[in-house]
Amino acid sequence: MKNPDSRQSLINFRKPTLSMSVTLNAPSEEIPSLRSRFWTWSWRIGLLVLGLMIGIGGPYIWQLDKQVREQFAQLQWQVPTRIFARPLLLAEGVRLNPEAMELELTAASYRNDGVGQLPGTFKRDGGKFTLATRSFVDMDGPVRERQLQVVISAGRVVSVVDAAKKRRLDSARLDPARIATLYGNTEEERRLVRLEEVPPLIVSGLQAVEDRNFKNHHGIDPKGLMRAIWVNLREGEFEQGASTLTQQMVRSLFLSNTKTISRKVKEASYALIIEARFDKKRILEAYLNQVYLGQQGEQSVHGVAAGAEFWFGRDLNSLRTEDMALLIGIIQGPAYWDPRKHPERALVRRATVLGVWEELGLITKAEAARANATPLGVSAKPGVAKNRNPAFMDLVRRQLARDYPADALKGAGMTVHTSLAPSVQMLSEKAVIDTLGKIQRKQGPTLQAGMVVTDSQNGEVLAMVGNKNVDQPGFNRALEAQRPVGSLLKPFVYLLAFAQPDQYSLASWVDDSPVEITQPNGKTWRPGNSDGKSHGTVTMSSALAHSYNQATVRVGMEVGPDRLSELLKVLGGLQSEPRPSLILGSVDLSVFSMAQMYQFLASGGRIQPLRAVRGVLDPKGKAVNRYDFNSNAAQEGDAIASRLVTLGLQQVVTNGTGSALLADGLGPLQAAGKTGTSNDGRDSWFAGYTGDHLAVVWVGNDENKTTGLYGATGAMKIWSSLFSKLPTQPLTVSGEGIEWAWLDATDYATTEENCPNARRAAFVSGYLPKEHKTCVESSWLDWFKLGEDAPEAQPATPEKQEQ
Repeated sequence: MKNPDSRQSLINFRKPTLSMSVTLNAPSEEIPSLRSRFWTWSWRIGLLVLGLMIGIGGPYIWQLDKQVREQFAQLQWQVPTRIFARPLLLAEGVRLNPEAMELELTAASYRNDGVGQLPGTFKRDGGKFTLATRSFVDMDGPVRERQLQVVISAGRVVSVVDAAKKRRLDSARLDPARIATLYGNTEEERRLVRLEEVPPLIVSGLQAVEDRNFKNHHGIDPKGLMRAIWVNLREGEFEQGASTLTQQMVRSLFLSNTKTISRKVKEASYALIIEARFDKKRILEAYLNQVYLGQQGEQSVHGVAAGAEFWFGRDLNSLRTEDMALLIGIIQGPAYWDPRKHPERALVRRATVLGVWEELGLITKAEAARANATPLGVSAKPGVAKNRNPAFMDLVRRQLARDYPADALKGAGMTVHTSLAPSVQMLSEKAVIDTLGKIQRKQGPTLQAGMVVTDSQNGEVLAMVGNKNVDQPGFNRALEAQRPVGSLLKPFVYLLAFAQPDQYSLASWVDDSPVEITQPNGKTWRPGNSDGKSHGTVTMSSALAHSYNQATVRVGMEVGPDRLSELLKVLGGLQSEPRPSLILGSVDLSVFSMAQMYQFLASGGRIQPLRAVRGVLDPKGKAVNRYDFNSNAAQEGDAIASRLVTLGLQQVVTNGTGSALLADGLGPLQAAGKTGTSNDGRDSWFAGYTGDHLAVVWVGNDENKTTGLYGATGAMKIWSSLFSKLPTQPLTVSGEGIEWAWLDATDYATTEENCPNARRAAFVSGYLPKEHKTCVESSWLDWFKLGEDAPEAQPATPEKQEQ
């Protein structure tokens, strides 16, 4: 036990006083012994702690290191498969109006900024568009971005000019709208980029704002921690975070956001291991592809490339300084700094980032001032679109399923190019919604509709509506609903008849009196006309135009129900019983199936399977599947017969059951069409086509109740509403293989044009009526007109055909 003097001596001994060291030697003999014992126990305790750390912590650190190395080295993201509409072709002469052009631009998330110089922006001045397209990869390879001036007038593209090079272009393509996304296990929106593909200002600007010492630290940054504390204290609010980029990435990839000590320790450990095992480039690239930048419903947006699309609707490399500053600023808290919901906050955050960049010399003072003075520039709606057009997507999935197992494309990073035309789809949806609202009866059943629109020349499906609630997935009335088609099948009865030109033509006479048919079951079938009347002897053209049942049944029974059943199988793969009632459409088919049937007529006699998918690209942009349309020419007989039917269907519009279209102002389209109504008015149908579009429409109700609608008062009104807005080519029928002649008013015989009530009709070349009946009086002087033949039928224009 030491006395107070000895304690004082110990203190004095440590002072640098040489003279006193001699006098104090005797009282301090116990001091070395005390010191020795202290250091001995300290070393023992230290070694014990170290041993415990090595014994317990060593295996943990080893296991953690192994786990982190494996997870990070094998890091793979599920990149969603993206589904796109078709790219809009811009070329001189293409049918297009300014309104449809703007619909296309809006669907593709273009922004009208009044300038049209940045990719994904446009300026409209009446029919003149200045726009900057975005690069994309189409089925035939990459399509680069370019600045265009497009002039549209009188329903056509007048000119397409490369605005940068001031030269006229033969054609250009507008990058397609994204219509759907097939995610993997989680709905994470992501576009993978390599570090060298990221703009340098984003790379350096990110480090300046989020982790200034990134190049030098080893995963955790004590200096950064102290600086963040100082800045936050100075500003009086949270301005800087203390986590390094590596820690942020670890938290996003491997850990939760719960604020616990154990999570922070694990976060730091992960960061240290990753920094020790991987280079800075690998870490920074992973961060740029993983960083969280926003949310839309269930879709979370990850990575700067997806963030650029989500917030600005543009590619990463097309962002301006102010856009990049906002994108980096959002990282701190995408919900809090959301520029769509909180633009004032976003402006403040952007200014903070620009200030940091200016302070560090990443941008000049003038550039910072310019960027601060610009609006936020975010797109009104997220560039990452939600799944749209559910009815059309049902068809896409059905067609992809032929080559890809269920869920094979989800999260596979593929690109699917479809045939959907956004402007046609939007106009179709509007036509359905507006028309059903007008014809819905207060006391009647709730009306529903199905609609399919195709390119009449190549079989691409341009639009599909399966529900009056157009964005609602579920039962697809265009693809899945099977309904009696009624008179929509009659043109195919006449098609079979016209394939026998020695027996039938549009001008052939047919009896429209009451008819009785004994069916295979022994029962008698007595079909009547919808107006309850018989019309005597009529031409086949008139029977088709006015949809006379009795006359059509007579033609159908002569042709044979079995042949009609076989035709349905050949054209649409449809199974039907060859019973007599099939002639009048007593068969349940979908709108899509009827569109497939009418495609044969609209395309001029070609068998073209309808397609919604143009092709599939792998993650590197290489085509792995192409679905090209059938470009083979029609068989000669099929082509001629289909032309005759088309001429007959044009008369449906000019003076038959579809004549209301003329009152709607659609006469110039010279459309061909056919109305259809099932028994008791439960189903209303219309199929019609122009020079480049076919649309088949059904209107009815899910309860199968009587609607009180005919084909002309229901479905045809939707068709009319669509084609009054849709840019489309008038229908002209080729005269190849067809011969025109003037016929006697009552007999099946040719005559002269100036004969009373002479009618004009089309025939298969070489099959004119053999008899000629003249109305020109002969005289004895005719005997002296040597070398002159008797009067012949004179050619004339098709529009004067038999009415």
